[in-house]
Amino acid sequence: MSKIMLTGVDGNLGSEAAKVLMKLEDKDNLIFSGYNPEALKPYEELGIETRTINLNDPEDLEGKFDDVERVGLISMPFVGEKRQRAHKNAVDAAKKAGVEQIIYTSLVNADDETNPSVEKKDHIYTEEYIKDNDLDYIFLRNSQYAEAMITNYFTYVHGDGVLKNSQGDGKMAYISRKDCAKALAYALHRGDEYPKAVLDINGPELMTITDFINYGNQATGNNVTYQELTDEENYQVFDAMGVPKTTDGVFQEGSEAPFSSDGMVTFAQAIREGKMDTWTDDFEKLTGDKPMTVLYMFENADDFQIGDRHSKDD
Repeated sequence: MSKIMLTGVDGNLGSEAAKVLMKLEDKDNLIFSGYNPEALKPYEELGIETRTINLNDPEDLEGKFDDVERVGLISMPFVGEKRQRAHKNAVDAAKKAGVEQIIYTSLVNADDETNPSVEKKDHIYTEEYIKDNDLDYIFLRNSQYAEAMITNYFTYVHGDGVLKNSQGDGKMAYISRKDCAKALAYALHRGDEYPKAVLDINGPELMTITDFINYGNQATGNNVTYQELTDEENYQVFDAMGVPKTTDGVFQEGSEAPFSSDGMVTFAQAIREGKMDTWTDDFEKLTGDKPMTVLYMFENADDFQIGDRHSKDD
């Protein structure tokens, strides 16, 4: 019997998607995979088939996608050739095993050649590689996780109260990672209804970073303000925090900025230049629910922090 397989259940997004998927699908239809066998044990105890996989190692993927009809491929957290290679390995192994459809977690406006975000290069590479291999697909083009900026907001609450970056007045429809996980689970559940689909997974409204901060202040009673920086000044802020420029660098444990500065600064540039101001109701159509608001997330901020990185880089 062909099954649904979700990769990355040992990570933040994957573990949330697994929770939703277990409510939508019979456990006998599911395979959960990840690189950390310890993280897979709770699912095994629930009677769900698990497979330990390392997307960085093509040999390790031999047979790991057998008897699978549909795969949820969560993008790896590192950036550049390493991520592209890992995604290629996954697509190659899936096609060899006869997988019919890949649901891939991509990025809003990934196919815009003028989008300066270094992140989007890996996403459009992966999208095109899936297409070139004649596989069915759903590309979930996610907006920025609100959790990243909520964590960032509180960094400045504990500092001088002035949130600084180079987004300017650009807009983004911030969405919770939990909602992105819900979208992934529903896409896996309803995949046959969405052949060769591109869905924009956005929050309920487009907003500037100033709007975002105002919601934070409303919910928490703080008085954070915003200061626009140049891109170069933005790099200096992350340098001072000890954030590596690329994902090949060393990340501090428990860092409030568990991303590379290249990724964050070029993402801010993309927002400032209007390359991320996409909004649709694709999320509601897919899940039947409205996405959570930024205000709600701030009101329940302990449940909406970005958390640590989860990746196997070697």
